[in-house]
Amino acid sequence: MWIQPRPLDLCSAVRGYWQQHGTFYEFRTYYIQPHLNAVFLRLTNEEIHLRTAHSELIGYWSVEYKGLTITEYVFHIWKCDSYAQRVSVWAALAQDPKWIEQYISKAMLMLSSQDNEVTYLVPWSKIQKPPKDGVHVLWWYESADQRAAIRHKSHNNARVVAVVKKSAVYLVSQKNKRMFPCAFSPIK
Repeated sequence: MWIQPRPLDLCSAVRGYWQQHGTFYEFRTYYIQPHLNAVFLRLTNEEIHLRTAHSELIGYWSVEYKGLTITEYVFHIWKCDSYAQRVSVWAALAQDPKWIEQYISKAMLMLSSQDNEVTYLVPWSKIQKPPKDGVHVLWWYESADQRAAIRHKSHNNARVVAVVKKSAVYLVSQKNKRMFPCAFSPIK
């Protein structure tokens, strides 16, 4: 016997304390066709206000490609108060003719793919603007040299090494990205 699956209700599909009571963040990565990088960034710079009218942009970065300052993709973070709020934002955008005509219909043609992830802050973390411009790796550093020095120091700390070894069995993947804030990014 075959049973017809019910449609997925995005607002109730995920359960748990954080899903029901906590703000979450949507991480979006847009992979841009290489010959359209400058055009995409210019369009986004000019029209980002159409998107930020609907929800809070935390940050928007271009990501360094293989050690070169060539943008292969952009990474941005959006704050969501709830799944219902996220659904209402996208429903409003779908009905916004300026968003459709002036931005998304053009931007989507410039992308080769995109990734979206929903994430929650761990209890001891918070999102805040760094004290000044610097290097972003979802942690803020004044420079790439400072990041390297801190990582080197932590690699020589027995406590840190023990925790990493113990938790490494849970690691599915890890990616390192050097991110450069776009002109319109709230976090620089």
